[in-house]
Amino acid sequence: MEPFFFNVRASEPVRAHTPNMALVGHRLMPGAANVIPFHIMLAGRCWVESIDGDDPSAEFCEGDIVIYPHGHGHIFVTNRGEREEPRLEAYHRYDGQPLPIMMHLGDEPEQLHFVCGYFGCDATPFNPLLEALPSQVLAKRPPEGNHIEVDLIHNAIAEFEHNRAGSETILARLSELLFVRVLRRYIEQLPEHSSGWLAGLRDPQIGKSLQLIHAQPARDWTLEKLARESGMSRAIFAERFARCVGETPMRYLAKWRMQLAAHALKQPGATVEIVAEKVGYQSEAAFNRAFKSIVGMPPGSWRRSTTGALARD
Repeated sequence: MEPFFFNVRASEPVRAHTPNMALVGHRLMPGAANVIPFHIMLAGRCWVESIDGDDPSAEFCEGDIVIYPHGHGHIFVTNRGEREEPRLEAYHRYDGQPLPIMMHLGDEPEQLHFVCGYFGCDATPFNPLLEALPSQVLAKRPPEGNHIEVDLIHNAIAEFEHNRAGSETILARLSELLFVRVLRRYIEQLPEHSSGWLAGLRDPQIGKSLQLIHAQPARDWTLEKLARESGMSRAIFAERFARCVGETPMRYLAKWRMQLAAHALKQPGATVEIVAEKVGYQSEAAFNRAFKSIVGMPPGSWRRSTTGALARD
């Protein structure tokens, strides 16, 4: 699912309200269970303030990036505390409309230039990354200069404004890379003794076991096999994994398999039997039991409920 973008140029005073994605996410990215807004300041400075979350006001300057993993509403203002109703009608893309969509705010000469992007992803039944992230991730401009990707995104926007082919694809790929880099930096800055899925990624041995599970979810894993390939004893591995990630290795494996299965069930022509085998179950009955235990309904019911919701959207 390709990202969605606005190319925003604004004059002061700025009041740019991004609504909660529960209100408009389905318009931008039909079928996405979760829409993540992110913003990159290319020129100027303002404040970003929470609308329906508890994040403190933060200065947002050239080269800064802010991400809202759970889609909370927020507003960009040059005068702190000012508010404006969101323009919900702006959150729509017409068929064939090129990206990014140009948006001008204010009548005076422009002082601010920023890109507003939106990623779509699955949120249910299990998305460990989303569950581990806070409501806001703010990456300030490095002391030595911009994030490299910010400079490249600036160039991609310039290419678009000069009607050069390929700028939309370049912008999408650069934004994905920037998103990964910001999250990696966030993980690196976590306190030394923090816990949770992200802390587990940072632990060399637990991180390796998570990589194994994600890379080979259908493999016939046991606690002993995961411990051995992670270079640990069974007991120490089980204790450290549960402490870091917050659940046992085998429970995590089962939940990750169900996330993959839920996504696969949405694909045309995918039978329950095929999906079960794809995620590591030799028996359709065993897969049905595991799916219902974790998701709360059988796989067939899940598919009907999700496809019905997509049709209504």
